[in-house]
Amino acid sequence: MAAAEQEMGDVRRVGETVEMVFHRRYARPIEKVWAALTVPERLADWFAETTIDRFEVGGTMQLYFRGADYRSKARIVALEPPHVFAWAWSEPDGTKESLVRFDLRPDGDGCRLTLTHTKLSVAESEGVAAGWHAHLEALQDATDAIFTPWSVLLEREAKVSPLYRA
Repeated sequence: MAAAEQEMGDVRRVGETVEMVFHRRYARPIEKVWAALTVPERLADWFAETTIDRFEVGGTMQLYFRGADYRSKARIVALEPPHVFAWAWSEPDGTKESLVRFDLRPDGDGCRLTLTHTKLSVAESEGVAAGWHAHLEALQDATDAIFTPWSVLLEREAKVSPLYRA
């Protein structure tokens, strides 16, 4: 399914910040989707090169988006394998902290994912929404250890970006 054909994320203002929620169904067992969200090699296939110091609440993650030459960090705030994974995401210096949460549930021969990203600044929200839309499309391939090049992610993001501007 092309990125623009996927269900749009729900983006709304909450006070001075923005909250976005994406719902996706993947034709993969929950364990494979969980691995794509939590195993550094699979995260690198669809999201960012990731190192995790301790895979537990309070553990930290270093994220490097090679195609954008951008680094950030995260602190794991919720972990209930294979259903909940959440982190507080920020700049390397700890500023601009937001919250990213993945909820998974089995659904027949696949699983349903809900991604909720909260506490984003209004200025960042358009690019983040289009970025998540593109990255979530690549997540299915990552469940099969297939890498999505940054150039493909950017193309997908560019296609949906105007939809999130509205």
